[in-house]
Amino acid sequence: MNFKFLIVILCIAFLSSCKQDMYLHKVEGKQINISDSIKQSTEIEAFIKPYREHVNNNLDSILAYAVDTYSKTDGEYNTAIGNMMADAVYQESNPIFKSRTGKDIDMVLLNHGGIRAIISKGNISKRTAYEVMPFDNSVVVVELKGQQVKELVNYLVKAKRAHPISKLKITLDKDTLLQSAFVNDKPIDVNKTYFVATNDYLYNGGDRMNFFKTNDSLYVLDYKIRNVLIDYFSETDTLRPVIDNRFIQLKN
Repeated sequence: MNFKFLIVILCIAFLSSCKQDMYLHKVEGKQINISDSIKQSTEIEAFIKPYREHVNNNLDSILAYAVDTYSKTDGEYNTAIGNMMADAVYQESNPIFKSRTGKDIDMVLLNHGGIRAIISKGNISKRTAYEVMPFDNSVVVVELKGQQVKELVNYLVKAKRAHPISKLKITLDKDTLLQSAFVNDKPIDVNKTYFVATNDYLYNGGDRMNFFKTNDSLYVLDYKIRNVLIDYFSETDTLRPVIDNRFIQLKN
């Protein structure tokens, strides 16, 4: 018999019998504050640099030029930047909607709070679109009955805020009461169905726009508002939006 082999077997058996089971019984951690005091890793920086430069070059590519600076606070009931955004949604989304359904969008409603930055005078880039609309809100088209569109108008009248609208015209009298409301220059017909373009945030009840909850149909275009702006900027050499009469109050 090979005694060396037997000794090896006995040693393995002995060591195995001495092995103890190990269990995790404590986990410790500590907070690491991220600040300028943390030493920069040259290896990581070298790896990231080409990607960062590519992203920045893409975001900073010039798409258009703005003749002035536009803010969501530059008007009482409608603003130049809000009008531009609502008109852009109509211009860019309606061809998509029509190609899929054979129908046209009747009007657009966005939210004043969704405008997150000004548009400064000068060159306009993709970065501008990301600053104005940093959220991933997308365009949806909601089918509403005429009565619901009237509720939509009443909401805007009570809110007295420059929520961006397009193809909708609202006039208040000197006492801020509703005088008239038109969709595509026609009075609202309670027996008609309207296709209203908005964003998914408002459709889901954002800003308490509950009139969207009772709808006949929903069409999801898979088109982010931010991409709408990028496409609109790309097609528009010079931006010169204005405050107009789509939502006004009469003074006399």
